[in-house]
Amino acid sequence: MNVVFNVALGRVAHLASLPAANDGLILIPLEASGLETDAVLRDKDTVADVVAGSTNEQTTVGRKPLTGVTVTVDDTNDRVNIDAADVTWSSPTGNPVGAVVICYDPDTTGGTDADLIPLTKHDVTWTPDGNAFTLTITDFARVNSAA
Repeated sequence: MNVVFNVALGRVAHLASLPAANDGLILIPLEASGLETDAVLRDKDTVADVVAGSTNEQTTVGRKPLTGVTVTVDDTNDRVNIDAADVTWSSPTGNPVGAVVICYDPDTTGGTDADLIPLTKHDVTWTPDGNAFTLTITDFARVNSAA
């Protein structure tokens, strides 16, 4: 993980536990070209904000809902691990991807990008070339505290 968005600090584990009836986590690919720095992106509060500057969503490959999301308290290592199933695109094409953002959608039955809360951003270097691509997810976030 490269960045936890400021709006999600302290909330990632709660939102990843999917506390509402129709909520979900969505993975959104961002184009490599024009991708703003982590220092700029971390201050964005919604997905609409994320793509309001020079950062663009890579819409050809499309968004993916995360499945198999688990939140595990790890008392041994004093942290919470947040994981999801790997994500696969079968025949992706389009502009190169420079990052993915995992967002909380409070209501998957409707809404807009202004409703999606960006949780984490992960650098990814990928040029969709028509061949199947699997993004391996292993604990997309680990929240810990030092005693």
